Amino acid sequence: MSVVAARSACAERILEAIRDVVGAGPAALHEPQFAGNEWRYLKECLDSTYVSSAGKFVERFEAALVEMTGVRHAVAVVNGTAALHVALQLAGVQPGDEVLVPTMTFVATSNAIAYCGATPHFIDSEERTLGADPRALQEYLHGVTELREGRCVNRLSGGVIRAIVPMHAFGHPADLDGLLALARKFGLAVVEDAAESLGSFYHDRHTGSFGLLGTLSFNGNKTITTGGGGAILTNDAQLARAAKHLTTTAKLPHPWEFRHDRVAYNYRLPNLNAALGCAQLEQLPELLAAKRRLHERYAAAFAGVPGVRLMAEPTGCRSNYWLQTLILDPELVCERDAVLALTNEAGITTRPVWVLNHRLPAFRSSPRMPLPVAESLEGRLLNVPSSAQLAVQSQR
Repeated sequence: MSVVAARSACAERILEAIRDVVGAGPAALHEPQFAGNEWRYLKECLDSTYVSSAGKFVERFEAALVEMTGVRHAVAVVNGTAALHVALQLAGVQPGDEVLVPTMTFVATSNAIAYCGATPHFIDSEERTLGADPRALQEYLHGVTELREGRCVNRLSGGVIRAIVPMHAFGHPADLDGLLALARKFGLAVVEDAAESLGSFYHDRHTGSFGLLGTLSFNGNKTITTGGGGAILTNDAQLARAAKHLTTTAKLPHPWEFRHDRVAYNYRLPNLNAALGCAQLEQLPELLAAKRRLHERYAAAFAGVPGVRLMAEPTGCRSNYWLQTLILDPELVCERDAVLALTNEAGITTRPVWVLNHRLPAFRSSPRMPLPVAESLEGRLLNVPSSAQLAVQSQR
């Protein structure tokens, strides 16, 4: 890329608007904020010596997640990918099955499907929500599938399409009403990938609570963090018990013996990580409010920048604004890399959306519907600095 291209007028305008919000830099894409009881709870954990799979903080963290999300059961695990892997298994996904998943998602969503021995079947997104498009998907499924004994079968591959995984991109809820109706029509289990949407609500109900199961992530770059970590959400008590059993090596209760009744996973969240999560969850309302203020600052800064739109929460939803997202007009697609180069050279971290999963070597042969919207958005989306503390810094 030439210096002239990297410093185009469009890129300069965008850099100027970002600086109006975050200052001259440097500015990371998303940093955690530790302003509560983190040190206290971690010290309590260390003093007790219960830093691994035993201790009080894991159950306390799970209870706090239940209260916050409104689901009946939460099972804490080592990361969001592990949560999705087990959730898919509990939803009945078997080797040889296909699972509908947006191609515009982090690779972990597709990896979790592959861990089950199943195949991701890639679907398109809609620009309104950045999530799966139920209308385009319904038209597609009518053309390539048929119901056989209540199962949705891909006529082209012969595989059973067992489930659909709505993913709430950057914290913005997907069209859950449309996707749930489609799932009922085609006999699909719904497993929500709510890794990015803790604190996001679809019609006053928390994301991750609509499907048979939902999953969360608490990676270091998420709205709250446990260092690593994730959770399985469900309203089904039997599924919750099975999730806890599968993620704790299927160990049968006994005072001293180690008996395990099936092949399972050591996906337990350590007590030390859960202690951090408890302190973080206590601050979630303030973090969400700060990220909303940051969004408002970005909206004002970009109001006069032609050809650039700041992604806002879909109608009827309340987004957590995990990552603030710019959408370039189609005629400015050639400017994306210039913006990325200029901002990162200035110490202000920006990034493009993930490489679409159907383009990745592991999944190039996977089935897919036509993907015009996702392929267009791939070249037009940019994430800009989104840390909650920037909302405070930008007001100084």
